[in-house]
Amino acid sequence: MVEATIAIHPHWTVDLLRQMPQVAGERYELIQGELHVTTQPHTRHQIACTRLATELNNWSQPTGVGIAIGAPGLVYADNEAVAPDVVWVSHQRLAELLGDDGKLHGSPELIVEVLSPGKANEVRDRELKLELYARHGVREYWIADWRTSSISVYRWVEADFALVETLQSGETLTSPLLPGFACAVERLFALA
Repeated sequence: MVEATIAIHPHWTVDLLRQMPQVAGERYELIQGELHVTTQPHTRHQIACTRLATELNNWSQPTGVGIAIGAPGLVYADNEAVAPDVVWVSHQRLAELLGDDGKLHGSPELIVEVLSPGKANEVRDRELKLELYARHGVREYWIADWRTSSISVYRWVEADFALVETLQSGETLTSPLLPGFACAVERLFALA
């Protein structure tokens, strides 16, 4: 995935973005007024997203407590609007966050980003989005890397995100946010 930051406008907003011609296959995100444009991700990226959403929904459906959603629009402010790869949100929170525009206006409990190759992508997900999600009270943030079959888990600890573990193949992903959820890491990245 190739990413470019466009600095035509010193301070991008959702309204400016709506006025801009959209290119099929590109994703547009705003972080502190800076526009980030990414292209269609690698198929392995999409497989990981699909598997993560499926595993979360397989746990959620019997419990009835929430839902995993792939790439929802998440609008924090006029200059901060992103599309995380996967979110998990409780039904109660979803009712509070879902706007008339079909976007979430506030933080779900869990956000997952699947890394794409490239320094700009790494910086966006590991630094910019980490700070954005921490600032807006996301309780848990997972960064999945299909190239290394690993997941870094950040949790809200003492008023900030803390990296609590990085899991590899052979280990099991769990979360106190999702009691009883357990998934073998290698299942999330397998091609078959």
